[in-house]
This record gives sequence, structure tokens and C-alpha cells, in this order.
Amino acid sequence: MVVSPKRREDIIDALRRGTVPQQGLDVLAVGLDRFEGFFAEEFAKLKQGGAGFKALQGEYGSGKTFASRWLCERAKRSGFVTAEVQISETETPLHRHETVYRRIMERLSTSAQQFGAFQAVLDQWFFTLEQDVEKEGLVAGTDAFEARVRALLDQRLTDATRVSPIFAQVVRAIRIASAGGDDETARGLVAWLSGQPNVAASIKRRADIKGDIDHDGALQMLAGLLTVIRDCGFGGLVVVLDEVETLQRVRSDVREKGLNALRGLLDELAGGRFPGLFMVITGTPAFFTGTEGVQRLAPLAQRLHTDFRDDPKFDNPRAPRIRLRAFDFETLLVLGSRVRDIYASGAAAGDRLRARCDDAFIEDLSRGISMQFVGKAAIAPRIFLKKLIDILDGVNDHPDFDPRRDGSLKIVNSELTEQERAAIGRNDVDDIEISLP
Repeated sequence: MVVSPKRREDIIDALRRGTVPQQGLDVLAVGLDRFEGFFAEEFAKLKQGGAGFKALQGEYGSGKTFASRWLCERAKRSGFVTAEVQISETETPLHRHETVYRRIMERLSTSAQQFGAFQAVLDQWFFTLEQDVEKEGLVAGTDAFEARVRALLDQRLTDATRVSPIFAQVVRAIRIASAGGDDETARGLVAWLSGQPNVAASIKRRADIKGDIDHDGALQMLAGLLTVIRDCGFGGLVVVLDEVETLQRVRSDVREKGLNALRGLLDELAGGRFPGLFMVITGTPAFFTGTEGVQRLAPLAQRLHTDFRDDPKFDNPRAPRIRLRAFDFETLLVLGSRVRDIYASGAAAGDRLRARCDDAFIEDLSRGISMQFVGKAAIAPRIFLKKLIDILDGVNDHPDFDPRRDGSLKIVNSELTEQERAAIGRNDVDDIEISLP
């Protein structure tokens, strides 16, 4: 398994922290290959101006965040812009369109830039316009050149003007400010267009705008953003709304607003308002089928209804919801072996790592940790990988380190999530010793 040093370091560092890596997920993906063909078809439709939606359903520990991040990584390699947004009651409530839009802009990513890529996308678009004008024989830096760029910009903004006049208006003002060397105004207008509050009134006057982007204007701005993204040569935009199931734990009035907002987004996608947009939400089975989630709003429940087959391998990936398989001991062993090989591939003690942390040891470790979670392998992946990295560090750093003899492992209360503590069956977990054969 060939992994670049940078990707290897990113993967290992993230797993050491107990988090999902931001990149390099293709080498860790276990069980997601069955969806590759489907998403390739969806990406092709997006490039032709289509739109799409998918709900990823899985229990805690089944890898919903991993799967959505894996999807974004594949999308970026296919020429798309992506954004991952975590829904929460306080930071990003689903019913506040303006807040969700701002988070999308903050998390906008391309294959070249991880976050905050809107400025880069806009610069690329302006550069593309300039290249097109240069091909017509005009010389950069002349009045005729700039006049032609602005005329071409107006022509390219025709669709954006139709769906979002304010978006197009501000983009024009950004171009004028940039060409005139007024970087402060250009940066301020980019911030406003990204949904940021507190942009100076003097900056906004340069574009003849007032106030901030509001609830109703946010979706118009999203439509405008899509026109620029696609005109830059990108295939479209993939947006992940993660942890939507948090709607179950909010006040009933906030929950109803969130569910109605989700229904509205699905209807807008189906109605063709957002060509080039693919939206993904993640949630637990309880969110989709329980009494405190989707089922509270009948129209939304109808749109997301999916008949899952008895054997998950026969599930239809084209249905509104995709069911992620829970981890079992076999998949944990495959995942652990891959992580060990990635670690060993760039380590000076690679041979020692493979010998002392062989597949038999990884299997024993996975069972030892999973047994603390009432035998639920699906709950264990995060802790399992975190502890595995700790052991690999020991073997790599100390020639006489024996993982079975010296790899004393504990699970402490502070490193567990609420769901993991519940899986162990106690809220106040004392240090738990993990014994290995």
C-alpha cells in the first residue's frame, strides 16, 4: 500500500487524536466500494446540470462521518467543490438558512485548498475570464482589456443574475475593486458574500448593498454560488450536513422548523433550483424511523421512505437512504491491518511493527476492546484505532517493547463520548484495563 509521507502523517495524527482524517480516506475505506459506481453516476449527472440528494443512515460507530468525508474526497478528485457542515442547535441550527450558508462558505474545499476556498474559486473565475479575453488579442492592463473582461463577466453572470441578482451585483463590485487595487473593499465584499456579519457599511456602499444576508436571501446566494462554481470548470458542489439527528434533542418548536427546512431543501433540489448541487445528510436509524425525527413531518417521511432488504448487501443505493453496515470483528481486523501497514510503510522499524503487531495481535486487540462495549464492534472503531496507534508508537519507539507484555491499555472516562459511555453501560467509567491473550 503506497501512501505519500504527508498523507500518512495526516492519517496517523488524526487517528491518534481519535478523529476522522481529513484526507487519505480511500486507503481506509472498508465496505464502501459497493457505492463507488453509484456515486460516479451521480457525479456525471451533476456535471450535466442535474442535482441530487442522499441520506446516509447508520448507528453510532458505523462510520457516517467517515463515509461522508470519503465521499467528499472522491468528489474533489472528480473536480467538485465540497463543504462539510456539522448541524447543531447552538452553532448551526438547520432551520437558519443564513447560518447554514455561512458554514458552507467557511468549509468550502477544493482539491487544492482544504477550507475557505471561496476566494480561491472567485480568483480562478476572474483568471479564466482574463485568459479568454487575452485569447481575443487584447493586452492585459489596458482599459480596453478591463472593459472587455467586465463585459464578459456580465455575460457569464447572466444565469447568476437571474437566480440571485444581489450575488451577481456583489461579484461585479469585487471585480471592479480588485482591478482598481482596492484590496480592502474586495476582501470586505468577499466576506459579505460569504455570509459573514459585521462588514463595514462603507464597504457595503461600494456595492450598493445594505444589511447582511438573511434567511430568505441565503438560498438565492447558494444558487448564485453554484453558477460561479460551474463556470470555473468545477463539476458542481457537494454539501454534507452531518449529525442531522441532533434535531431529536432540541425543543419541539426548533425541531419542527428544522424538519420543515429539510423538506424545503429537498423540494428545491427536486424542482431544479440548484443545478450542480448534491446534498448529503447523515443520521441514525432512530432519526429516520423514530417518533422524534423525520416521522414527525409526514411529507418529509414520505420523501425519505426507503424499503431496505433483508440482506444489506442487496440494498438499492439509488433509494433516498443508504444504510451503512455496522462494523464487525472481520471489518475491524481489515481496518486495523491497513492502519498498521500505513504506519509501518514510513517507519524505520517497519519490519518490527509488522512482526509484533501481526494480524493475530490486531484481532485480539479488537476483541479485547469490543468486549468492553458489550461485544459491539460497531461502537469500538474510534477507540480501537486510537489504542492501536498508541501501541504502534510504542513498538516503533522502543526496540524491546512487546505489545502483549508491555502494551498496558486503559479506557478512561474522559476519552469516551456520551454514546460510548452508554454502550459500556455506565456513565461514570472508572479506568478499564484491556486484557490481551
